[in-house]
Amino acid sequence: MHSLEIRAPSCPFVVEKRDLSRAHRSSHAVKLSCIVPLYNCLPLTQAMWRTLQATPPPALDHEVIFVDDGSTDGTRDWLATLPATAPQVRVVLQPENRGYAAANNAGAALARGEYLALLNNDLALLPRWLEPMLVLARRLGPRAGVIGNVQRAFATGAIDHTGIVINLKGKPEHDRILPLRAHLPPTFAWRRAPAVTGACLLVNRHLFTRIGGFNTTYRNGGEDVDFAFRCALEGRINAVALRSVVRHHISASPNRKLRDEENTRRLTLAWRDTLARHAARRWCRHHLRRAWTASRDPRGEAFTAALLLAYALHLRPTPPPASLTAMHAALDRELARWRRLLDDLKS
Repeated sequence: MHSLEIRAPSCPFVVEKRDLSRAHRSSHAVKLSCIVPLYNCLPLTQAMWRTLQATPPPALDHEVIFVDDGSTDGTRDWLATLPATAPQVRVVLQPENRGYAAANNAGAALARGEYLALLNNDLALLPRWLEPMLVLARRLGPRAGVIGNVQRAFATGAIDHTGIVINLKGKPEHDRILPLRAHLPPTFAWRRAPAVTGACLLVNRHLFTRIGGFNTTYRNGGEDVDFAFRCALEGRINAVALRSVVRHHISASPNRKLRDEENTRRLTLAWRDTLARHAARRWCRHHLRRAWTASRDPRGEAFTAALLLAYALHLRPTPPPASLTAMHAALDRELARWRRLLDDLKS
């Protein structure tokens, strides 16, 4: 079977019948579908492809779906030359640039794998990057949501991602602390996270499709966090496989940060309570540190401090009201700032 080129339909989960039958006529179910969205940056794509070819377990039945999102730098010419020695490769050509979310959705619509591995084209995949993620998926079973991994900056090797957390402004950011449990065997070397970056994640294909894939109203940012939150609403556990490590040319795609403010505002409007809840424990720790260093008499706040400490130490299941009140106030300040930005743009 040679590389298969498919012109992507306009709707992310609707494929023309002749394309779908052609794609599946001689195919069979596979364990893993790797989906790689592309938009220019051909040298990075070629380097990533070499590492993707070299690293899957030899016995793993998998396919690779490249989704080109309107590249103009020779990427499409290169895709047309992929050799017949890579029969697991299929190519989707988007008619225009539709963004990261739509590109992944188009690939997922054609995927046959039990799992989807969503992979940026600016990754360097290291040996055994995949196995710990699959081990964790099997361990969590039907409770698994999105599974991420540890990502190091390509240039420096510094840790860039061990999960996504929510900061004291109510905004998502990368956690860059590697827990001690990362040194345990893969079955135990994992942690929960509110979300993981879409640069490299594993998710069950049926789950991805059933809850609607990525929300395309986000444009190159926020869609991964939004999707993780929707997984959590289904009772799924979002987690990081700490023994899985890749290198990442961070934000190498053109105009990657162009819509950060717009995407974060949209996420806040959609998930305000969820963001406040995920930031509550961090706020408790921050507040207790400030109170401790202020050296003021804590007796009047003893009960509140005890609640904050219990929650900070995972001894209390629900956030104290004070922490949620503070985080909602922080989100109000951010929303007010965005309103001022919009007013400035209109004037």
